[in-house]
Amino acid sequence: MKNLDYGIIGNCRSAALVSDKGKLEWLCLPHFASPSAFASLLDENKGGYFSITPTIGYDTEQFYLTGTNILVTRFMCATGEFELHDFMPRYMNENGMLYTPPDVIRYIKHLKGTVDVIIDFNPQLEYALHPTATRIENDCIKAYTTDGEYDSMYLYSSFDKHKIHDKKPVTISQNEFLLLSYNQKLLKQDTKRTYLKHQRTKVYWLNWSERTTTFKRYGEYILRSALTLKLLNYEKSGAILAALTTSLPETIGEVRNWDYRFCWIRDASMVVKILTKIGHNYIAEKYLQFILNLMPDKGEKMQIMYGIHGEKNLEEFELEHLSGYENSKPVRIGNAAYIQKQNDIYGILMDVIYQQFKHFSSGLDYSEDIWTIVRNIAKVVQDNWHKPDKGIWEIRSEDKHFTFSKVLCWVAIDRAEKIAHLLNQDKYAIRWHQLKNEIKQNIYDNAWSDEKEAFAQSYHSDDLDASVLLMESYGFIAATDYKYKQTVLSIQNDLEHKGLMFRYKNQDDFGTPSSAFTICSFWLINALYKIGLHEQAALKFEALLACGNHLGLFSEDLEFDTRRMLGNFPQAYSHLAIIETAITLSGEEMTDEEQLLKTLY
Repeated sequence: MKNLDYGIIGNCRSAALVSDKGKLEWLCLPHFASPSAFASLLDENKGGYFSITPTIGYDTEQFYLTGTNILVTRFMCATGEFELHDFMPRYMNENGMLYTPPDVIRYIKHLKGTVDVIIDFNPQLEYALHPTATRIENDCIKAYTTDGEYDSMYLYSSFDKHKIHDKKPVTISQNEFLLLSYNQKLLKQDTKRTYLKHQRTKVYWLNWSERTTTFKRYGEYILRSALTLKLLNYEKSGAILAALTTSLPETIGEVRNWDYRFCWIRDASMVVKILTKIGHNYIAEKYLQFILNLMPDKGEKMQIMYGIHGEKNLEEFELEHLSGYENSKPVRIGNAAYIQKQNDIYGILMDVIYQQFKHFSSGLDYSEDIWTIVRNIAKVVQDNWHKPDKGIWEIRSEDKHFTFSKVLCWVAIDRAEKIAHLLNQDKYAIRWHQLKNEIKQNIYDNAWSDEKEAFAQSYHSDDLDASVLLMESYGFIAATDYKYKQTVLSIQNDLEHKGLMFRYKNQDDFGTPSSAFTICSFWLINALYKIGLHEQAALKFEALLACGNHLGLFSEDLEFDTRRMLGNFPQAYSHLAIIETAITLSGEEMTDEEQLLKTLY
């Protein structure tokens, strides 16, 4: 049985997954949404990989250099030891500009003795749709497609290129390097230059980590999750990916396999809110600029998701030639959910905008542009809040009056009202105050289930849904309110199974869900703590943190029986929930003044 025992490396342009044995199994170049160059994660035989394997027996251990996204795999053999330091360069160059090339560097640090290894460089470009050939050029090995869409990449190394190409053993007796690039290099590459890139990248990440708010409890989990979320930020546009991968199944052998290499408004807005809370406000400003660029016309409605460059057509199709993760087909590219209507996205986005106005209204150069978006969103919500939608879980069949969607419509208008007050736009504030009260009363009248003693998944239903746990977090209801306490306990009783949480249990388009959605377990812990069950919440949090992989990374789903991770990886949603829950349980929630001082620093 496989588990997602991978580390992520990246530079906010693209990212790669490296196994605990040092095998690179997923990489798209030159950016996140490009066709894969290595995808053995999705097909061990056809997908392509890049491995470094000792010729004799060996053990490995894997870890990140503290406070960085440099991944170290240590190889220990009878004859010697070495470390493989994998990273994608990211640092300030001599001109004061960020250097983030579409490169993967595998820096080999010699520790002791000698070790003979086979370097198996096996790229399969363009999702392995057609054969990829390799040939030796003057200073590198070039990989290129021989049919179909043309693509190429280049491998530079201090090792003998002929031995790499022919998969013959090479000896590690000193520091060496392998540099994989989408581009042909103009300067000569050597070990000294590679070491310098390593050190500069290390310093960049250490500085980034130092700017991250520290907490007395769970600090290492918060920082690793923050570093992981940063790697899912496509800096060029400001978009934030839901996950690095496509088509990792929610359940082995089933068809809930989706492409998550896109920017969901909901997920990204939540990530921005959390990263701002721990000291990285500039990410929020860049994301808001991304949103501004998506909405050029006042009448244009917002999609639930976009491509990382702002693409609006995300047509979904299948790669039938790939067998899928553990033979779980289909492998999907694109995501048909982009056409869905989900009313909750407006509230989540408006909440992020409000936080920015609240702390930085005087410094937002594009305040008038954002105020236009605020008014547009409020109008869309006013016209649509009473209509059914697909809901947070993107149920593809029947539209319903989902409670979470209604609550987030309330959030949208509540935050619009607050923004209006900040900008001295009182006539709008009065109008929106009336509307938010109307929405709130509608929820109380229609969403409560007397049978379950809880706010239900949808109006006039007795099915429960974990997303409803977030009512308190968004300020809709107090944690001390009897109805919220009962809702938390009822949802726990109905949806918790073997210590983990279902999103919901009622059947959807693809049958009854059969795995735990990781973030829902964090939501429950957060809610239990807020209603006063502190000890239970802390115990559950410790148990859930143990479900991550050896590096503390989390995917989308967990198997109930084995605690095996499934679903796309690493999942932004899961890691933002770790940070949010850790802050809650640490009892160190910052005041507005402390948060402002930190983000200004």
